[in-house]
Amino acid sequence: MKKILATLALTVTAAAAWAQASPVGLWKTIDDETKNEKSLVRIAESGGVLSGKVEKIFDPAKQDSTCDKCSDARKDQKVIGMTIVEGVKKNADEGYWDGGSILDPNNGKVYKVRMTPKDGGKTLEVRGFIAFLYRNQTWIRVE
Repeated sequence: MKKILATLALTVTAAAAWAQASPVGLWKTIDDETKNEKSLVRIAESGGVLSGKVEKIFDPAKQDSTCDKCSDARKDQKVIGMTIVEGVKKNADEGYWDGGSILDPNNGKVYKVRMTPKDGGKTLEVRGFIAFLYRNQTWIRVE
């Protein structure tokens, strides 16, 4: 009986640790240039694919901002509620998520994305790249 309980406890603990080491959740985005808090982005999973939507913008002056520099269907759409992360899947061998894209609503550019949970899932390294050019941000888990 003790072995069964110990095995069950380890299974639950491992599942909780995996969940925290996943990008799924609510994240505070930090600007890579100014280091200021920018927004809250909720990353959700459906069928093994991650997507992320902007839930809040911290700068009161940008509450009603739109993606006027976007060149796809998001052009002139409100940034709050906008899906900015699409098509991201777990790379089973490497411990990160990639294969999708991330939009920077400030400049309208769409980057390939790689997301790597760090610090036991407390932070998320988000790398957006086009060819050999890339930008890194560290997002902080809110929930």
